[in-house]
Amino acid sequence: MLTHPMPADAVQVAYKRVSLAAEDLDGSRVATVLLEMAEAWGVPALWEQVCRPLLARLPGRTASEIAIEHALAEGVRVGLDVYRRKPGRSLPTGGVLLAGAEQETHCLGLHALAAALREQDRGCLHLGPALPWHALTSAVHRARPHTVVLWSQTPVTGRAYRLVRFARDFPALRVYGAGPGWIEPLTAPSAHLDSLSDAVAACLAVRPGSDAHHIRYGPVPYR
Repeated sequence: MLTHPMPADAVQVAYKRVSLAAEDLDGSRVATVLLEMAEAWGVPALWEQVCRPLLARLPGRTASEIAIEHALAEGVRVGLDVYRRKPGRSLPTGGVLLAGAEQETHCLGLHALAAALREQDRGCLHLGPALPWHALTSAVHRARPHTVVLWSQTPVTGRAYRLVRFARDFPALRVYGAGPGWIEPLTAPSAHLDSLSDAVAACLAVRPGSDAHHIRYGPVPYR
């Protein structure tokens, strides 16, 4: 664990404050509360103990519930995106590339990972949701990362065989699937990240000789 777990009373306070802000459709207040909690407890603990459970608890069936869910999700995204950002200063990407799987539009987990990396004074190349496989291949050739984390929220987008094949096409890469969409086993050379702390640790663990500036990829006709 990169941060200590939040105490139960702190989790309950966070639940109440964030829930009330979301019910008021006040995404800015959601973001403000999360920023306070992140500074106090760290992003991994906040994500695992507050954000994920709250997002999972919203049924999103009625019009009102859907609006609340959107306010919460947008507040979480904004809070994570501004956390530890310094005007005029960009952290180097550190050889880490983050992206949502093809057709995957929900990628809050990647925003959490990017924020947790900034907390460790490390950057990343975050390409956002729904990156087609051929675009991911192109990005790897251009950016030459040493680590790729691909997020899938649902089994519809979590196609394990595609990720495994991608990893085999780029043996110099460490390729990980993250998110609940990867329900099928991810076999070597790819692997699944079960928590945000695991994801941060994987992104920070650079193998000797794997500096992104020294990796060269030959042409790979992606299938």
